[in-house]
Amino acid sequence: MENREESRSIRTDISGIIVKFFGYVFISFFALCCLLPFLLVLGTSFTAEGTIKKYGFNLWPRDFSTFAYKIVFENPDLIIGSYLVTMAITVLGTALGLFLVAMTGYALQRPDFGYRNGISFFIYFTTLFSGGLVPFYLLMTQYLTLKDNYLAVLLPGLLSPFLIIMMKSFVRSIPHAITESAKIDGAGDFTIFLRLILPMTTPALATIGLFIALGYWNEWYNSMLFLSADMKYRPLQLFLYNVVTSADFIRNSSAASNVPLRDMPLESMKMATAVVATGPVILFYPFVQKYFIKGITVGAVKG
Repeated sequence: MENREESRSIRTDISGIIVKFFGYVFISFFALCCLLPFLLVLGTSFTAEGTIKKYGFNLWPRDFSTFAYKIVFENPDLIIGSYLVTMAITVLGTALGLFLVAMTGYALQRPDFGYRNGISFFIYFTTLFSGGLVPFYLLMTQYLTLKDNYLAVLLPGLLSPFLIIMMKSFVRSIPHAITESAKIDGAGDFTIFLRLILPMTTPALATIGLFIALGYWNEWYNSMLFLSADMKYRPLQLFLYNVVTSADFIRNSSAASNVPLRDMPLESMKMATAVVATGPVILFYPFVQKYFIKGITVGAVKG
């Protein structure tokens, strides 16, 4: 009997090792596939334009050049100002958005909140239908008078139906007895939310905060709609978009007027702008990765 049990444990250990081996191989291959596109962008951004036209895109620059970055950083005060504007909007919007989303999700899962089903329906309804671009533009410019105002970029991203539903599902995993016991001790609803609920929802807050921060960091559409070209400092994504568009316009105009501008690094400059825009996000992500994975997993299981 002992020999049989030992042989079974040995087979179990061997099968576990095999499963882990192939699992790690698959995950490593998948991670490499995710990493290769960024390496391609990084390598192309340091490649001369003529080399890109001749050999195409490469992971390692054949002809090393920093000309694309010189054009992107030609006006350092403008790009630094754009960075500061985007960072301010991202930090402020993430903090306010997290607070509003957490408070909304907490209120909608309270069984003693009588209007939770009706409000949840209206929140979900907005994921299926919307008023469209024209009413949205008129609301922001005519009624709220937010033309050429950074609030036009900040306000639309504060609340998201998907994030509210996600937060509601996570908070639902917290026993309602905690809220009831706190009420018996004399705590108010806002005190319960701040001192009990928020500390227990750290993984969900990190996950939702990452979604909100990425949304603000990559935002350019509302900036293009509501911020005019007269503003000196505009969000980073819109600034980089204008840099690439201007370079494309100059090269096309030179081609039409027979003026040779073959050295204009349009392709490498597109890659350089992608590196400039995504670099801070890549550096920030490892600090919230464990909370992000935990929040996604718990929300999926408990929801």
